Amino acid sequence: MAKNYLITGGAGFIGSNYAKRLIIRGENVTIFDNLSRKGADKNLAWLETETEKRSFQFIRGDIRDDESLKKPAAPQDVVVHLAAQVAVTTSVVDPVTDFQINALGTLNVLEAARKSKKQPIMIFASTNKVYGGLDDLEILEAETRYYLKNYSFGIAEDRCIDFHSPYGCSKGCGDQYFRDYYRIYEIPTVVFRQSCIYGIRQFGVEDQGWVAWFVIASEKGIPLFIYGDGKQVRDLLYIDDLLDAYDLAIEKPEFSKGQIYNIGGGPDLSVSIWTEFSKILNNISEKITTVEFKEWRPGDQRVYISDIRKIGSQLSWRPKIDIQTGIKKLQEWVVENKPLFDS
Repeated sequence: MAKNYLITGGAGFIGSNYAKRLIIRGENVTIFDNLSRKGADKNLAWLETETEKRSFQFIRGDIRDDESLKKPAAPQDVVVHLAAQVAVTTSVVDPVTDFQINALGTLNVLEAARKSKKQPIMIFASTNKVYGGLDDLEILEAETRYYLKNYSFGIAEDRCIDFHSPYGCSKGCGDQYFRDYYRIYEIPTVVFRQSCIYGIRQFGVEDQGWVAWFVIASEKGIPLFIYGDGKQVRDLLYIDDLLDAYDLAIEKPEFSKGQIYNIGGGPDLSVSIWTEFSKILNNISEKITTVEFKEWRPGDQRVYISDIRKIGSQLSWRPKIDIQTGIKKLQEWVVENKPLFDS
């Protein structure tokens, strides 16, 4: 039987990809989005084309307005909360708006679901930034990357949270509210502390979505700014692998309810953001990109790799798409859709 899904931020990168998947397989999907994010209107138009105008409902609304959430939340079996302010740099410039969207907005979504009396399964896209800069860990330096001594599997969920930057604080607030709504109200919530997610329909910009931004800038001949020395390491996860994890969490609430999962590519799909990533980029594109290095940004982790053993054990999930294949898919999409980036 088809389920009723509400996706906040459903016209964004992750949301539009998930909406397409759900609509194609016959689920009832409601997208709630204020279309403020770059590319959101284009993603919405793409969804209408890709789903062959199969029925889905779009509501233009803002999660900061609790009244606007009550009606769309009422009939849902699943709520996937993706709407957010997504950039650390923006949060530093305007911490109040960042708080209103990521903390208060998330509480509004939870309350709308709680008051619906449906006890929907709820997915929250949190972030690895809740762990702060990891400054207490011993970091070693190799020729092309940094790495964490004694953390060969990466950072696990039992790591103490340490919010750093207004963005880390606001997302961490939502993260903890989601966790507590399971403990207090028994709503089956699931928190995904996501590392670097990338893929098609990602309109990356300089301060958010760096993988897509590097590919877009490379194809358009735009100079890149690297904050730090380019040896900082992240684990990358292609969008389809993330959505598989969402599906498994929804299919197996007996295991996932109340859980927090660190999710990314793990150690096998980690890369330094320029000294290693540039080689991958050069292998798939003939474009030459100029690079300028700048000072480190506040709270920027020299190394973050997700320990993905918990989600692997509980939900039998693992990444399937390697970095080279994923970046090639992204690059081909950018090349095929260059008019989308003309502005």
